[in-house]
Amino acid sequence: MIKLAERVSLMKPSPILMLAARAGELKAAGHDVISLSIGEPDWTPYDKIKDAAVASIREGKTKYTPAPGIPELRKAIAEQASSDLGLAFEAAQVTVSSGAKFVLFSALQTLLNPGDEVLLIAPFWASYTTMVELAGGIPKIVVCDKTSDFKLTPEMLKKAIGPRTKAILMNSPSNPTGKIYSMADLKALAEVLRAAPGVAVISDDIYNRLCFEHRLAPHLLQAAPDLRDRVICLNGASKSYAMTGWRLGWALGPKEVINAMSAYQSQSVSCPNSMAQYAAIEAIRSCDPDVARTVESLKDRAASIAREVEKIPGVIAAKPEGAFYLWIDISAYLGKSLNGKVMKTSDDLSEALLMDQMVAAVPGSEFGLDGYFRLSYALSKEKATEAAARMATFFKKLG
Repeated sequence: MIKLAERVSLMKPSPILMLAARAGELKAAGHDVISLSIGEPDWTPYDKIKDAAVASIREGKTKYTPAPGIPELRKAIAEQASSDLGLAFEAAQVTVSSGAKFVLFSALQTLLNPGDEVLLIAPFWASYTTMVELAGGIPKIVVCDKTSDFKLTPEMLKKAIGPRTKAILMNSPSNPTGKIYSMADLKALAEVLRAAPGVAVISDDIYNRLCFEHRLAPHLLQAAPDLRDRVICLNGASKSYAMTGWRLGWALGPKEVINAMSAYQSQSVSCPNSMAQYAAIEAIRSCDPDVARTVESLKDRAASIAREVEKIPGVIAAKPEGAFYLWIDISAYLGKSLNGKVMKTSDDLSEALLMDQMVAAVPGSEFGLDGYFRLSYALSKEKATEAAARMATFFKKLG
């Protein structure tokens, strides 16, 4: 038999994609499934984006591109970031690749040596831990529960930083909680980071334009521009512009890091999708008004599903401030039973909910904090209301 590499033992399929696939299989078998699992917009890319992609095909712009992306897109990203953050960036500080997920993977591969620690703020996106481990790093989990509004405090950060800390991975608005770090939060964290000059910051900004009270999420580089040589900003077209299947993401940061990432990408995925790059230029330059209208719809959906879910006795929803997720506390139902099976974890509750009511909700354990569900409300209000009603039926059955 062929012996697999040791790193294979570190890998597991994405639990969120697995749950979505399971829901899809049940739906294909004729079941009336409502999936609140996958973080994918239910709207399509705006017409200007589609038109730009079609035009690029008709004009023959379908060949390989430079590994870090076409110059026009890198320039557009640099200009957008310069405007957003109030700092001057140039195209040479940008690299583009096959989805923001791979861009993060690339960043970790180029930053980490074996044994380096990366601070992860729980609850965190489910793929962070595995990607750190595949880069030879060690995830160091900092648990941020409801007592800190699911956000990292300066005291927690100071305590977590150690001699092996190489980077901290931050995400605002947060997947899974929808929470946003305020400017005051970021200034306080920056004070701690200034005292730890060897620590890099990877800022996952993929939801930064989907904010309910701000045009953009406040950013560490606005709070502490002096840290710019240590901050790598990650973003992409999937969420704000609903281009999930187009697989286009980018990073912006210090040139030496960006150059290393581009080299890594050139030897792995070669270059980004050419048509998606031309479409993304149009998205960046002309779709902010469309995004603003989408945000108003998301804000309405968030309030609606939170209102319905909180009608369930014992369930508490954390008020989302952005993205399209609702983080709900279902710990009151841990230890209860259904058909003789004790619900010991949020995984048990998620599995039972899917099979009993055909509702798919991601268990909090996948985000580093058990006793919670993450619900995606990137679906119609009618479907979300029906899902909440089914959840109420399910929890009422538990004894």
